[in-house]
Amino acid sequence: MKKRIMVVDDDSMNLARTKRILGENYDVLLAASGLEALDKLRFEVVDMVLLDIDMPGMNGIETFEQMKKNFSVEIPVIFLTASGLEEDVVSAIKLGAANYLKKPFRPQELIRRIAQEFEKQ
Repeated sequence: MKKRIMVVDDDSMNLARTKRILGENYDVLLAASGLEALDKLRFEVVDMVLLDIDMPGMNGIETFEQMKKNFSVEIPVIFLTASGLEEDVVSAIKLGAANYLKKPFRPQELIRRIAQEFEKQ
């Protein structure tokens, strides 16, 4: 059975691109906001979350904090960020993010990072 990855990003083009990159090897679930992701996590089992940091409303850091607070299962999270702010990445890592990747990313790099995280499990 394929591993399931939820991709959370407010940019529909980023969602479509990431689903295209991962869809052959993984079951990909999409969420266009942090709130949508949290709602889906109440009903869906996922093996990993790819989470954009810079989103309106609830940003990726806040979404990650809510995930950790509300769900007992530790889901590995890789942050995807276009932000050049080092403090965002540091915050994500301190909270327990598995990894991060700067946008725009190469498809092979995304696939490699995901595989590395699944190997750790």
